[in-house]
Amino acid sequence: MKVCIYLEFYHFLGGIFFKKIGTGLLSSYKNQKKILEGLSIPYLEKWDDSCDILQINTPWLNSLRLIKKARRKGKKIVIWSHVTAEDTQQVFRFAPYVFRFTKKYLAYAYGLADVVLCPSEYTKSLLLAYGLPKEKLMVQSNGVDTKKFYKNEKRREALRKKRKLEGVVAGTVGLVIPRKGVNDFLDLAKQFPQNSFVWYGKIYSSLLVKPLPQKLPANVTFTGFIDDILAAFNSLDIFVFPSFEENQGMVLLEAAAVGLPILVRDIPAYQGWLRHDDNCLKAKTAEEFRAWLGRLVKDGELRERLGKSALRLAQENNLEVLKRKMLSLYENLTR
Repeated sequence: MKVCIYLEFYHFLGGIFFKKIGTGLLSSYKNQKKILEGLSIPYLEKWDDSCDILQINTPWLNSLRLIKKARRKGKKIVIWSHVTAEDTQQVFRFAPYVFRFTKKYLAYAYGLADVVLCPSEYTKSLLLAYGLPKEKLMVQSNGVDTKKFYKNEKRREALRKKRKLEGVVAGTVGLVIPRKGVNDFLDLAKQFPQNSFVWYGKIYSSLLVKPLPQKLPANVTFTGFIDDILAAFNSLDIFVFPSFEENQGMVLLEAAAVGLPILVRDIPAYQGWLRHDDNCLKAKTAEEFRAWLGRLVKDGELRERLGKSALRLAQENNLEVLKRKMLSLYENLTR
C-alpha cells in the first residue's frame, strides 16, 4: 500500500503560500504525514502512478486534475473537507461575493472522492446539505500531536520574560481575520485592562482583510507569525477563541494539549466534543464572554480543573488514536 498525500500550493514557489502563516490546514497535513510514518505506510507528496490512494487536502484546480487522472488509473480518492463555503465568509474581503460559487464548487469537488473526511459532525451536516451522499462522509478529527504540544515551563518563562508578560495572561493563536472574532477579543481586552492579551498569528495586508484598528488597547499585543508555537501556547494562562465559524479548530486541541483552560464562542462545530464547564467554557454573547473570562481570571482552581479536562480531550484525539482509524480506512479502500 502506498499513499500520495497532496496539498496544493505546498510546493509551489518553494512553499511561499504556507511559509510564515501557520494554518490549521498545514498542521493537519503534517499530522497526516506523521500518521502514515507511524503506520509504516510509504507515502509521496507529489503525484506518482505507484500510489494506491490519492489523499487530497483542499481540492483546488490542480487537485481536480490529479483526482481525474487517479480515477482513470483505478486509484482510490480520499479528500479532507478542511474548507466549506460557510467558513470562507468573514475572511477575505471578496469572500461574500463568491459564496454560492464556492458552495457549488466544493460540492462538486468533494463528490469526486470515495471518502470525504469531515473534521466534525458539524462539517458532515454541512456537506449533507450540499447534497453529498451520507455513505461517502466519515467524521475524523484532525488530531493533535501531543509530542509537539505539551506543557513546558522553560519555554513559558522565556517568552513571558521576552514579552514582559505578568499575571494572568489571556490570548489566542490563529490568523488575524474577522471570522476569528478580532473585535470581540479587543472588546474583552478593554474590559480587563489589568490583564495582558496576546494574539499570536499572521496579520494579513489591509488589501485582503479588514485591518486592525490604528489604536489598540494598551494591554493588547498582536505579534504576527511566531516560529516557536509551543512557547506561544505556554505563555498564556487562558485560551480565548471567539471564532464565529470553524470546522473543528485545531488550535483548540493544541491549547488543550498544553493544559490551558479554554473559552470559546458557542457554535455548532463544537457540539459533542467541547463540553461547557467540563473541558471548556462557552459563551453566546459579549456579556457571557466577559462574565466567564472574569471567573477564569479570578479563579485559579477553575482554570486548573478546566485545563486538566482539556488535556484529557487532547489525549483522546492524539495521533496514536487517529492511527488506528486511518489504518482501518486505508485497508478498507484497498481490499
